[in-house]
Amino acid sequence: MADTHCRADGPDTKDPGCDALECPATTPDGQEGTPVIWKEAPNAITNPGWTDWIPVSGPTCLYEAEPENVLADIAARILNDFRQLPVNPGTLEAQPFPHTLKGGPTNFYATTTEQAFDLTILGQTVHLTATPASYTYTFGDGTNLGPTPAAGYPIPESDWLSNTTRTSHSYTETGNYQTTLTTSFTGTYSVNNGPPLPINGTLDITTPAKTLHVWKTQRALVADTCQQNPNSWGCPGAKD
Repeated sequence: MADTHCRADGPDTKDPGCDALECPATTPDGQEGTPVIWKEAPNAITNPGWTDWIPVSGPTCLYEAEPENVLADIAARILNDFRQLPVNPGTLEAQPFPHTLKGGPTNFYATTTEQAFDLTILGQTVHLTATPASYTYTFGDGTNLGPTPAAGYPIPESDWLSNTTRTSHSYTETGNYQTTLTTSFTGTYSVNNGPPLPINGTLDITTPAKTLHVWKTQRALVADTCQQNPNSWGCPGAKD
C-alpha cells in the first residue's frame, strides 16, 4: 500500500526530506500527485504490521487513487502480453533427413527451450518465463502426434532404421511431406521481483514447414560391385 509521506501526525515529520519531493501534474489539466512511502505486509493477516517496501527507496509520487489495482490490471492483460513475446519456437528435427524410407521409422524431436523476458508493464518491472509444456508433431501425411509432453531426442545414426522412439513415425507411401511442430508454452510472471505467478493460458507456436522426402527401397542379388561393373543393377548411371 501507499502511505502518505510526511503526515502531520506521522512519525516521519522530522524527515529532512519532507519538503524536498514535489509531484507536479503530468498533464496540463491533471491533478498534482501525492508523495508516498510504499509499505508491504502479508495479505492473509488481519491488521498486519506494515514495513517499508525495500525495492522502493525513498518516497515516490502517486497519481492513482487506488494504486493496489495495478497488480490486478497487470493480471488482466498478462496473457495478451505473454502471447506477444518473441518466443523462439525452436526447430523440428528428423532422422534421417531430408530423405527417409517408406515403412521405416523416422525419428522426430524438438529443440525448444525455456526462455525468459523482462518487460515494463503499467510502469512496473515484470519478469516473464515461457516454458515448453507440450508438442504436436504434424507429419504431413494426414497424421499427427500430440499434444504430448515428449520432446523427443536424437539417436545414433546406426539406429535410424531400426530404433522406434516415442516420437518416431513410419510413412506408408512415398512422396514429399511437409512436417511441422507446434509447441505449447506455459508461462509465469513476477512483478517487481515478487513471487512467480502462473499465467492462465498458453502460447502456441508452429515452426516453419520442413520438406521430408520419403523413398522406397528395392533389393536384388548382383554379381559385381559398382567399381567392377558401373552398369550393374542399382549403380549410379546404370540403365533401368
